[in-house]
Amino acid sequence: MIRVSAFRWVPPFAQGLVRDLRVRWALEEAGLPYEVMLIGPDEQKSESYRRLQPFGQVPAIDDDGLVLFESCAIVMHLGQRSEALMPRDDPAQARVRTWMLAALNTIEPPITTLNVIDLQPGGAPAGAKDMRDSVVARIGGRLDSLAAFLGGRENLVEERFTAADLLMTTVLRILRTTDLVSKRPTLEAYRLRHEARPTFQKALAAQMATFAKHAPPVKQ
Repeated sequence: MIRVSAFRWVPPFAQGLVRDLRVRWALEEAGLPYEVMLIGPDEQKSESYRRLQPFGQVPAIDDDGLVLFESCAIVMHLGQRSEALMPRDDPAQARVRTWMLAALNTIEPPITTLNVIDLQPGGAPAGAKDMRDSVVARIGGRLDSLAAFLGGRENLVEERFTAADLLMTTVLRILRTTDLVSKRPTLEAYRLRHEARPTFQKALAAQMATFAKHAPPVKQ
């Protein structure tokens, strides 16, 4: 059975965004059974976990001895096992992979930069406003290009849900504390449509239940 690593708990701002969600969702779409291997800070640093994930991050998977890390690589691997995630013919697979990589290499990086700025302890550092404005403008330009490409389409490629939509949706969700997606109706409808899939809801509920179970005691 496939084993997926995941954190026992993360702070609320990260809950529902940790990248094992991508793998859980892909596994649900593919109908593949799996079990979760929960880790915390100590396990992250351990030699045994670093053999699975050299950087101590999640997710990593062990698929009957095949160890993989990086969410995109894992979802691509699962796509080879399930037509629910990726078509069988080579040209269609190439188009899906193109948009998977676009989600993580073109759309996500400036979003990650925005998070780094906004999530600094005590708020954005003094003098960061111009940098933040520049990053927001870059994100906006890329989101506009994405919305223009989608147009009236419900999905990115192949006229059906694929792993490309799975990854793109998880990237757009990172902007949930901003209006950068919600003020673009095409992208908001796209995100909500895919978040409504029962497979996504099941994967998200499982991740959130783990965080709730392992939440630290509330300080009085």
